[in-house]
Amino acid sequence: MVPTVVSVQALLTLEKLATLGRGFAVQAVMLTEQSQRLSERTRTMERSARQFMVLDDVVFRDRYLVASKEAGTALKALTDALPMLAPGLSSEWMTHSAAAWSALKAGKQPGLREHPLVFQAFARLPAINEMLALEGKREIKRRNDGLLTELERQRGLLTAAVAGALVLAATLAAGFGFWLSRPLHRIETAIERFGENRFDQIVTVGGPADTRRLGQQLNWLRQRLADLDEGKERFLLHISHKMRTPLAALREGVALLEDEVAGPLTGGQREIGHILRQNTAALQAQIEDLLRYNAAAFDAQHLQRVKVDLVALLQRVVDEQRLQWQARELHVSVGGVPASAQVDANKLAVALANMLSNAVRFSPKGGNIAFIVGTGPDGQTIDCIDQGRGVAPEDAERIFQPFYQGRRQASGTCNGNGIGLSIVREYVAAHHGTVRLLASDVGAHFRIELPDDQ
Repeated sequence: MVPTVVSVQALLTLEKLATLGRGFAVQAVMLTEQSQRLSERTRTMERSARQFMVLDDVVFRDRYLVASKEAGTALKALTDALPMLAPGLSSEWMTHSAAAWSALKAGKQPGLREHPLVFQAFARLPAINEMLALEGKREIKRRNDGLLTELERQRGLLTAAVAGALVLAATLAAGFGFWLSRPLHRIETAIERFGENRFDQIVTVGGPADTRRLGQQLNWLRQRLADLDEGKERFLLHISHKMRTPLAALREGVALLEDEVAGPLTGGQREIGHILRQNTAALQAQIEDLLRYNAAAFDAQHLQRVKVDLVALLQRVVDEQRLQWQARELHVSVGGVPASAQVDANKLAVALANMLSNAVRFSPKGGNIAFIVGTGPDGQTIDCIDQGRGVAPEDAERIFQPFYQGRRQASGTCNGNGIGLSIVREYVAAHHGTVRLLASDVGAHFRIELPDDQ
């Protein structure tokens, strides 16, 4: 649209300048022709008058009259075309011409070769013609200067129009980009929420019809995913409940066998009973962990945000697990700078407790665990550093996946269930934050980042 307007403006400007140029050229030719015509007719008048005064032939007087009328016509054209012409020149020319004609009409006077009025007229008329020709040249120059001035003005206007068009085009492009960036950002945010299994917020996308239609499709997808997630939750609850009943019967039966209710057991039978008891307990723990992880994933979608002192929250979490880390003769410290954030205190406390439990489990006896709170331009950070065996490089990408257990397990303890760090990731992601594993020479170094604009 903008280039079209500028093109039309340029076309109109060129057309206007062309019209002015044609008019100027026609006017210049006319002024030159009329000045030459006036000079030629004046010479014809003078020649005819002198011939009449010598020969006394009326033919020459009539010829003078014709030339006088044609000269008058040329003089009128010059007078009309020269607005700056002094009115006295035209009147003086007409006066001398009329005086000469009056003398010629009186006829030749004996003894006079030339009438004084005729002599005076043709002594003055050429000078007036020169003045008229000079004024015509001045008028041509004025019009030429005016044309150049108009050309420069139109060039300035066209330059301003082009510059304005560029500014307007840039403004429209920026505005259109901003107009599109908001719905695109909402679409991106909605997709990120889908990836985090958060389906509670309705997807509302504005902008052009295409983005609005895409927003409607995303909202339909959100509802569909929410239904599938709810169905998965129901399935897990149902299957877990169904498994618990026969599992409880198995555990009870194993307990009865080990208590020798059905009779004495041999050494081999007692070993089999021990294996059954261990595996039924492990199976029950796996079922409970599965339920706990799904409950955490569901709870992460519903946050109750309040302003929380992060250092105080960490100290509370450390105090609640004092018995666990003191039993392993560990030293746990909380340091850093005072910082607060708008978070769900209970859910963030669960995430921090899982990180502490993980660090306690992998730390050597008598080791140190440090929590450090920091602030940055994008928000707050919480670092958890231990002195354990660390995470194998090949496990770094999968350490936060549910039920994944790394290659480096803690010595002297049973294997974990692999959901502690997964719950940490769920709760931190619900706060629009991130948790990641940083490179460390000794032990593991985890960092939680909580943004300000939550």
